[in-house]
Formats: sequence, C-alpha cells, structure tokens
Amino acid sequence: MLIIPAIDLIDGKCVRLEQGDYSKVKKYDCDPVKVAKKFKKQGTKLIHIIDLAGAKNGKPKNFKKIAQIADETGLDIQTGGGIRTYKQAEKILNYGIRRIILGTSAFINPKMVRSLINTFGADRIIVSVDAKDGIIMTNGWIKKSSQSIEDALNRLRDTGLEIIIFTDVKQDGMLKGININNVKKVLGKGFKVIVAGGVTSTEDIKQLDKLGAYGCIIGKALYEGQVKLASPNNLAKRIIPCLDIKNSRVVKGKKFINLKDAGDPVELAKYYSEMGADELVFLDIMATVENRETLYELVSKISANINIPFTVGGGIKSLEDIRTLLACGADKVSIGSYAVKNPDFIKKAAEQFGSQCLVISIDPKKINNKWKIFIKGGRQNTNIDAIKFATKMAQMGAGELLVNSLDRDGMKTGYDIELLKAICSAVNIPVIASSGAGRKEDFLKVFKNTNVDAALAASLFHYGEIKIPELKQYLLKNNVTIRI
Repeated sequence: MLIIPAIDLIDGKCVRLEQGDYSKVKKYDCDPVKVAKKFKKQGTKLIHIIDLAGAKNGKPKNFKKIAQIADETGLDIQTGGGIRTYKQAEKILNYGIRRIILGTSAFINPKMVRSLINTFGADRIIVSVDAKDGIIMTNGWIKKSSQSIEDALNRLRDTGLEIIIFTDVKQDGMLKGININNVKKVLGKGFKVIVAGGVTSTEDIKQLDKLGAYGCIIGKALYEGQVKLASPNNLAKRIIPCLDIKNSRVVKGKKFINLKDAGDPVELAKYYSEMGADELVFLDIMATVENRETLYELVSKISANINIPFTVGGGIKSLEDIRTLLACGADKVSIGSYAVKNPDFIKKAAEQFGSQCLVISIDPKKINNKWKIFIKGGRQNTNIDAIKFATKMAQMGAGELLVNSLDRDGMKTGYDIELLKAICSAVNIPVIASSGAGRKEDFLKVFKNTNVDAALAASLFHYGEIKIPELKQYLLKNNVTIRI
C-alpha cells in the first residue's frame, strides 16, 4: 500500500485545515520545498500536494511552487486544486507532474476526465471523491453537491478512471482516526482507492492495508508527530512467485541453463493468486520476440485469472511493447538487456507510463570482487558495474529493481545478502531479491539483513517445497511485517 505524505498550500506556504474549514488554518512551515525534501530524506517517493487556494477559487494559484518542488526534489507528485479545464490539466501534466487530481470538474464534466485519460493514460488522472455525510462536496469542500458517493462512482466508472482518492471530510484534520464504515463504501467498486482524512496512527494504516486500499494520504498526523514515515523495513514485505516462460510453459533450471518443465503458466498463476502471493512476475526468459503474439495472448489469459499485481518481462524493446503489455493486463513491465543497452529508453518510458510500472531486471555476477552486469539471459558479460548501473536506473525513473544473482540462481543456497545490501544502499527505490531461495530461513535472512522490499522465488514454489501461506506465517512469527 502506498503511504503518501501531504502538503497543502495557501500563498505558497504549507498549511493544514480542519474538515476543510478555511477559517481554521494552521501553518506548519513557510517553505514547502524544505518539507518535501524532508519527506524525500525519510524515504518517500510520491507526495500529495493540494493547492487549497486554487480549490477555493476555481483556478490553480500555487503551480509555480509545485513546479519548484518537483524540480528541486525529483519526487513524483500528484497534485490538484482548482483544475477546472482541459488546458489547465494539460499544462500541469506536460510539465512532468506525475498525476493530476480532479475534484469539482470531474463531477461537472466527466467527459473531460475521459478525454484526459484517453490522451495521457488512466494512471496519470485521479478523481478525488470528497464526501460529507455521504454527499459529494465540491469547490474546496465549500459546496454540497446533489450526488451521493454511489452516484458519483457510477458516473466515474464510464470514464475509464482507475484511481480515486476518497476523503472523509468530517475526519480530515481532526486526528480522530479513520471511519472504516465509510471507507468500505468505496472499496470493491472497481477502482484503486487512496484513502485520505483521519489517518492518525499506524493502526489506521494497518487497517487500510488489510482492507486492500491502494494507498493512504497522511497530513496533520505527520506534522504533529503522531505518525512517522515508515522506513522500508517497516512496510509489509512482499512474496513474489516467478514464472519463467519458454514456449508458453513454465520452466526452471540452474544459472539459466538445464531448464525443466514446471507446469502451465495460467494454472500456476491462478494457484498463486489464490494462495496469497502478493504479486506475480512473468518472464519470457528466451525473449521470444518472434512469438510476441503468443506472449500477449498468454498475458491476457493470466491477467483474467488473477487478482494480484502482475509484472511481465522479456524482449521489451519499444514504448509500443510496453503499451501493449499494459493493455493486455500487466500492471508492470520488467526490462533487462534493453535497459543496459539503451538506458535513455527508461527515462522515456517513465515519462510516458510512470515510474510505478517500470521494473528493471539486473543480472549481476561477481568477477574479481566486482559485480558485473550480464545480459542475454546471463550469457554475455557487459563489464558494467552493477551498483553504478542500479543507481543510474533509479535516476532514469525506474520504479523498482529486480536483482537476480547469477551466482545463486537455482542453487537454493540463500539470497546474495552482500549484493543486495550494496544495491539497497545505493538506491532509494524498492528492490526485489531474486535467486537462491531454498528454505524459509532464506526469506527471513534476506528481510532481516537487507532493506529489500520483496523476495522472489520460483522452483521451490512450483514444486511445492514451500507453501506460500506457511512461509508467511513463519515470517510473521519471526516479526517480519507481511500481508496475510
């Protein structure tokens, strides 16, 4: 679940309101850029910025300050407040802001939402569903509309919208916790839901995570010190099965050779989804571009049978490849060899589709006490330093790194702790540990001794040597935060 710190702006200053009441303004800092830099230092990658003056007046008033925050921090930003026209939205998105948030305009003109989604993609447009006593509030929460929450969601569903922010106005800024019953009204309606309003404690965050919220926004509780931004070690760790695909079958070997059949990918994907896997990775390890249509069809079938995030990689060489895979149902794409040969491609892809859907697959091997990047399925040494390359990918806009130790692949001798420590120390984006898991203790060791966000494994899951529910219970008993 995304944990997103909030910055509310009036006259270029960082403030908070109570229940959206502009007469109850509390200033926290005169320099929101400094606040954003503080959030970045604490590990955040995405911040939520609302132009309160713009929301009230119906026209953006603080965009220069928002642009300054973006320029000086390099953080992903989702921002809203007073965006009423297509041109206003277009200007902000073209500047490079990650996502815009529409409120009043979305309910007055849902066609504009559809047009923006068609032009910029559903991942860059958010609608804020701000409700008080079950009724949508507009114009900076000053006016009460005639729409109920249910009516609003029904209208938005036809626009192609994927992400909403749900704000319980009565809870906002009160430090009294979330209203779970109100949150439940918007979950399970076909949207990714980011919850705002009343997040006051780590218990609130855990409740939202358990309910399946896509994210939560924290404002006043953060400024008042009641909640601290979690370090990577405090976030729920992910368990990810990996399906290595060759000729439309799951295979597994050692060090990318001696491949053996491990089953039908659709059936395995469905099984893992039902067994509690947090995500799924699908890699066409032979990069069979000549069978690309078959791969697309397989991706669509898997997507239709699972309800967890799904990453697809293998042979991706163009923006069109990414666009098609996302359209087929992939949530993220994994890029390996092509990123090594064309690092600027990652920057273009991040600008086009967003960092959150870009996973860079890194295959290092230790040679003369240095980790070197290999490509072409582990067959070719590039002589590129793996740590420097990981840092470069993060700078280019990668959202995650998938680190496959060629020294450990298929060996079941444990993850390469030394390598993972080095990469985690060099980047501030999530790292997925891959290659080497053979026992439950290996998962515990990698989570306890490194800052990885997830652990990936293949054969020991495919052949039933470790069951995911048993692994999660084991980790939980050993004080690893894990989603059950």
